[in-house]
Order: sequence, then structure tokens, then C-alpha cells
Amino acid sequence: MADFTVGERFFQETKYGKGRKLPPTRILSKPSFFKTYKDVPVFKLNSPVTIDGPGIWRVIFKRRSIRSYDRDAPLDFDVFSQLVWASCGISSIRDGFSFRTWPSAGALYPIETYIYVNNVEKLQKGIYHYNVMDHSLELISSADYSGPLTSACLGQNMVREASAVFIWAAVIDRCRVKYGERAFRYIFMEVGHICQNLYLTSTACDLACCAIGAFFDDDVNLILGLDGINESTIYIATVGIPKI
Repeated sequence: MADFTVGERFFQETKYGKGRKLPPTRILSKPSFFKTYKDVPVFKLNSPVTIDGPGIWRVIFKRRSIRSYDRDAPLDFDVFSQLVWASCGISSIRDGFSFRTWPSAGALYPIETYIYVNNVEKLQKGIYHYNVMDHSLELISSADYSGPLTSACLGQNMVREASAVFIWAAVIDRCRVKYGERAFRYIFMEVGHICQNLYLTSTACDLACCAIGAFFDDDVNLILGLDGINESTIYIATVGIPKI
């Protein structure tokens, strides 16, 4: 193991094998199943549309990463509500359990969604947290973060121009309490499912979307108020009206 890089050690030490035990993890108590913010402004999103729309094959065919947006054109609130629900909302409730629009190992749903709203109808600029159980946005910090977020994403200008920037963070112990160190694999898989939902929904709504994997983790965590240990940023994606 001494000659392995950090990434190589991660894959070697989290492999399943017959008769092989994973490295011990911390003794954990299960975190809350979802996260909410108290005493902050709350904005209810519109109910999702679940019928009609373009065909899935056409949407998959058209999907591309698009990095150029019309920063002056506001994103329609109805469309924005649809984007949030389709990418990371609740699709059904059965026997008191809420199923989401993406697959999750053990149905533990460790991913939390934060959104920097830059130019969306009815919403002020700022950092919001998506309350999945209430299908609403909680305003946790009102300010223009386009500059700091752009810097945190290695200066990628599409962050500054986007109507909204989706930021996904993982509450790691929510998954690790069951799967130990293997949980890190599942978390990265899961956030990819969510981002693809956003890609396809954006394409269906004639919007542009682009995922971002290159960012200064601690800088983004600081903007969101996360400790980077128990909850940390995993993935980012920009959405906007494509520049013609």
C-alpha cells in the first residue's frame, strides 16, 4: 500500500472481496434523513409537471455541455421549479417513505442540494438550500456570490453568467453509517445520477447546462457554511439560457 497514490489506495481499500473486511470506520449515529434551516426566508417552488414534454430519446440525443449563457435574461420561475424537482426532488411517497428522482444506495440519500440564484424570476440573488420534503428553497445567505463562486471554480466564467448554479454536498455519515468506507464510492455515483437528471431536464426545457468538477473545495464549502468534513461539496453544475 505504501507505493499507492491516495486515489489508488481509496480504490484498493474499498473493494469488496469474499472473506475480506473493509477498513474500520468511525462509530456513527445516523444523521437526520434530510436537512432544513430554521429562521430563514422560505420560498415555495411550483408543483412539478409530470406529464407530456419532449420524448426521452430526443432529449438524450440533444444533451450537450453548454458553457455560454445569456446572463441578462432571467430564468422563468416555473421552469426553475421544474429543474429543481426533476433533478433532486421527491417522486413518490409510499408507506411513509419518500422516494426521490434518483437512485441512492440503501435509499439513504446523502446528497444535499444548494443553489446560487443569480438571475431567476421572483427570487433574489443568494445562496439557497433545497428543502426536499417541503419542495421549497431556504435562503441562507443573500448576496451576489457570482464573483466568489467563479473564483472558487478556478475562474470559469460560465459560473458568473449562469442563471443558477447547483451545488451538491454530501452528508457523508448518512451513507457511511451503513456502508462504512465503501460509502464514498456510492456518494460519487449518486451525485452523478442527480447531475444527469439536471442535464436532461435542462435540455428538455431548451436551457444550457454544464457540470463542473474543478473547484477549490474549501472555498465552496466556506461559501455554503459547511465544515468540509461531515458535509462537503462534491459536484457543481451551471444552468442558464443559452446565448444565441
